[in-house]
Amino acid sequence: MQVNLLDTPVEFLKGVGPKKGELFKKEFNISTYDDLLHYYPYRHVDKSKIYKISESRVEGAFIQFRGRVQSYEIVGQQRARRLVAQFADETGSIELVWFNSIKWIEDLLKERREFIVFGKPALFNRHWSITHPELIDPYTQQELPVSLHFQPLYNTSEKAKKGGLDSKTISKLMIMLLTQIKDVIPETLSDDLLAKLKLLPRKEALLQIHYPTNIELLNKATVRLKFDELFFTQLCLLKMKLITSQRVKGHVFSTVGDAFNAFYNNHLSFELTNAQKRVIKEIRADMGSGRQMNRLLQGDVGSGKTITALLLMLIAIDNGYQSCLMAPTEILAQQHYDNIKKQLADMDVRVEFLSGSTKPAKRKELQEALQNGEINILIGTHALIERKVVFQNLGFVVIDEQHRFGVEQRAKLWEKNAIPPHVLVMTATPIPRTMAMTVYGDLDISVINELPKGRKPITTSHLFEKDRLRLFGFMKNQIDAGRQVFVVYPLIEESEKSDLFALMAGYDVMAERFPLPQYAIGIVHGKMKPEEKDYEMQRFIRKETRILLSTTVIEVGIDVPNATVMVIENAERFGLSQLHQLRGRVGRGGEQSYCLMMSSNKLTSDSKQRLTAMVNTNDGFEIANIDLRLRGPGDFQGTRQSGMLDFKIADLIRDEKIVVFTRDLAKQLIEDDPNLQKEGNQRMARRLVQLMHRDQNLGMIS
Repeated sequence: MQVNLLDTPVEFLKGVGPKKGELFKKEFNISTYDDLLHYYPYRHVDKSKIYKISESRVEGAFIQFRGRVQSYEIVGQQRARRLVAQFADETGSIELVWFNSIKWIEDLLKERREFIVFGKPALFNRHWSITHPELIDPYTQQELPVSLHFQPLYNTSEKAKKGGLDSKTISKLMIMLLTQIKDVIPETLSDDLLAKLKLLPRKEALLQIHYPTNIELLNKATVRLKFDELFFTQLCLLKMKLITSQRVKGHVFSTVGDAFNAFYNNHLSFELTNAQKRVIKEIRADMGSGRQMNRLLQGDVGSGKTITALLLMLIAIDNGYQSCLMAPTEILAQQHYDNIKKQLADMDVRVEFLSGSTKPAKRKELQEALQNGEINILIGTHALIERKVVFQNLGFVVIDEQHRFGVEQRAKLWEKNAIPPHVLVMTATPIPRTMAMTVYGDLDISVINELPKGRKPITTSHLFEKDRLRLFGFMKNQIDAGRQVFVVYPLIEESEKSDLFALMAGYDVMAERFPLPQYAIGIVHGKMKPEEKDYEMQRFIRKETRILLSTTVIEVGIDVPNATVMVIENAERFGLSQLHQLRGRVGRGGEQSYCLMMSSNKLTSDSKQRLTAMVNTNDGFEIANIDLRLRGPGDFQGTRQSGMLDFKIADLIRDEKIVVFTRDLAKQLIEDDPNLQKEGNQRMARRLVQLMHRDQNLGMIS
């Protein structure tokens, strides 16, 4: 068996050892030579030009000279000791000063006097000097396998620095690594593709990204490595999608029968939008194909994803299969249960609810009915994926707000039947095209891009503390007209006392402005027990309370049509997509609704852009694009919880053209040569196998 040098544990690199090796793993997730090779610098310091000392008469800029140390002396006592050297070239001299590592510097100066000096000149007592300059041996530099014209700077951490892994040390270790492995870096693209796209060879790109010879080669190396990340990500996802469609059989739902037709014709109280009809048609085609469906359903808040999912669950019932719907919170799961139970009240369809707080006796009853096939639809939280929850014949799974579940959690639903059920994952967080193309490349995607008829756009305003009295007056007018109000306070972590304090302080202010008995106020926050939260939510739904003060536990899915006002306190502390989700809690009925964002006067540039975007548009996809530009893709990674989005150099915003190009190229390649067996494709096949083996999550449910 051939050993790959790149798989060598990083602690075996000269200069690393067990302690630094452990630091590499803990701080940077670097375990092997290959991991270290792909730890790219965040920028480079230009050392390509050597200046004359006579040109150094500008403070504040890093600069380098080549010359000789003419003399040096150690002056001062104990803590005030310093080494002072006179350094000169043919145009003049400059003073070099060291306060630390004096013995080491002295030994260096005894051994050699000619250096390249790098540092920042400063004028002190009318003399030019450089404090703690870097000394570079020009002859050793010529022997290295890399150019030192541009010094790489690497991100590090305080803990790593204390353990001896600062940027300078990492750059020295990188030289050691490149010296050792430069001849074993494999090419991953075909010669034809390299020539056609005029890309640098992979070995050259990896050398140049760390130690570029010039700016042009650094740019070419960056393009090549971005291309690799995006192209092989797309190739992995498309290959997995192909494997799944070939290997995984699916239930064939060939019938649209009594359950669907009875509900559609007799119990659906409104007409479906064209977008909902299109999505149902797309999913019906999937469910009748004989292949297991894995489909993402995107739809803005209030677009009607849940009723669409219910109609599809009724098709599963018509074909003799059970369905389940899993939601991330008990409040949302309970709401789904209440709504679906109510909608199916006059039909012979049994709907049940299961969560972590379900009593043991009820659990036992549900378990028996589930195994006997008496339950048609089971709705609940992550309690659904427990091993003891056994279905008779699960055929259709709906996962709401699916980014809140881990890949492994979702995969457990596959195990609930010998033939995996069809899976529909839903999100109310619109995902920009390039993100969807990359994050969900192995899923089919449906989009509900149309709101139900009669929905009025929500009026959004940005208010400051000086507008507080006007806000109270507006709330009072809405409540007096029979409406209800949400007031949401930011929450960083459930444990933060300050957040709970802000909520309770807000309650005191509201209670003073809106006294009993005319105005009743409820509170919901994450520290409450599930039954307490449910009690308060039910009071609000029944209109027993007019104002509901809450933390972000009501962010997703809560549906109270009579609530027309959403007040968001300290709105600058929320992300843009979270603000949009909160706004979506109102506007669920036919009345005009309002979102009022309160903020402090001092706002960062990003906060201003977020709040301005909220005022200017209700379009979730436009919001998502702005959010992606402001935040970057990092915060979207929870949507997949897989290594595939851990890009080290590519950027889904700035590199949109490369994303689209590599997607098209990967798709064309898989269609032309599904197993990558053709001559010229073997390199890509080897790289693909390596990546798919490394990222086991790709084999799980998306």
